Amino acid sequence: MPRRGSALEIAARLGFGARGVVYCLVGGLALLAAFGAGGQTGGSRNALRSLLDQPFGRALLGAVALGLACFAAWQAIAALLDADRHGTSAKGLAVRAGQGLGGAINAGLALSALSLALGWGSGGGPEDQAARDWTAWLMTKPFGQWLVGLVGVAVAGTGLVWLWKAWRGKVLDRLSLPADARPWAQSMGRLGFAARGVVFVIIGGFVVAAALHSNSREVQGLGGALRTLETQPYGWALLGLTAAGLLAFGIFGFVQARYRRIDPPEARDAARAIDRGIDALRR
Repeated sequence: MPRRGSALEIAARLGFGARGVVYCLVGGLALLAAFGAGGQTGGSRNALRSLLDQPFGRALLGAVALGLACFAAWQAIAALLDADRHGTSAKGLAVRAGQGLGGAINAGLALSALSLALGWGSGGGPEDQAARDWTAWLMTKPFGQWLVGLVGVAVAGTGLVWLWKAWRGKVLDRLSLPADARPWAQSMGRLGFAARGVVFVIIGGFVVAAALHSNSREVQGLGGALRTLETQPYGWALLGLTAAGLLAFGIFGFVQARYRRIDPPEARDAARAIDRGIDALRR
């Protein structure tokens, strides 16, 4: 059974649950769109806006915003203090860098959800436009096209890693699951990681194309990736399968919230982890 207690552990579990809610919304809405039953092929922000139409929608958005903020904090701390014990090898540092980036993304999504909950605006612009904005900004920097291209390769590479993880079925490594729950949880996790892998490969491909053509307008976010699938031959089937996978990943997020092993480092261990990380970056 998972250990309970620390504030950081509670925050992490709330965060995994909040991420599960977001993916359930994205996947569920896209699944409805695939079969012509309403819904939408939008990204996370559009999915969060859909909560406003529900009873107690603003309260639900506030709860999701809190959970996403907790998840952002957990990812930032995990990256900095190596809470998941990835180490300071090249692979470990890359994973921790991904956690840090994920923390920044979820912090932005938490702010969008909070803005919607408090009626401060539309919760930010569409995700596709936000991706184009940062791409355009990065392209103005020295070696900007190369940097954008590297980002695209990294995003697509992350997607390929998730596809490989889904293929191998190693999705339960950090979970302390009862034996009778492992088969269905593994199925949910494999389908979920495969769907995330597909959309990240597509998103990364768009970013690489933008770098090659020096055109930030070619960049697409999650919603753009789903719409791309929808416009292919048998697009409804491709979109439906991917949407079902994203919904499965959302459900898997609830499993992670309950059963993931979370062992935050003690203060002394945290200081040592920071020192090791700094030494590794200097080498």
